[in-house]
Amino acid sequence: GAAMDLFGDLRRMNKRQLYYQVLNFAMIVSSALMIWKGLIVVTGSESPIVVVLSGSMEPAFHRGDLLFLTNFHDDPIRAGEIVVFKVEGRDIPIVHRVIKIHEKENGNIKFLTKGDNNEVDDRGLYKEGQNWLEKKDVVGRARGFLPYVGMVTIIMNDYPKFKYALLAVMGAFVLLKQES
Repeated sequence: GAAMDLFGDLRRMNKRQLYYQVLNFAMIVSSALMIWKGLIVVTGSESPIVVVLSGSMEPAFHRGDLLFLTNFHDDPIRAGEIVVFKVEGRDIPIVHRVIKIHEKENGNIKFLTKGDNNEVDDRGLYKEGQNWLEKKDVVGRARGFLPYVGMVTIIMNDYPKFKYALLAVMGAFVLLKQES
């Protein structure tokens, strides 16, 4: 059915058209990468946009909300701020609120976090023996959000077949899109 039509369309394209479409696709991908790298430089965060994956921050943020982060190092971390942090041994960053600050004489700051919807602080999430987070653990601080826009990401993670189907449709669309 549809797959045979796709290959038929590809076979009917001349080499120049196919080359042009592949080049067009490569430009779209490289543009997206350049925008991402630009955001990293502008925001100071290794991950300027993250998706909230759990309900631990409700009602402030819900599962699927898209967060915009900044991470400027001379900006002091304060209690009440929402930070995104990474813990050794865990791949996925965590979005929680700073509840306590411990400031030393030399200016070093350690802090404790907790999800608004959680009963207890995050010490159970930190690596073994770690009671406080430090500035180096922070990926960024929430500066804005778009509600539920990240649900597509969650659906693609929960249902890998959906991800591959979506990628196949997008790839076919880009390759077969005729220039008007």
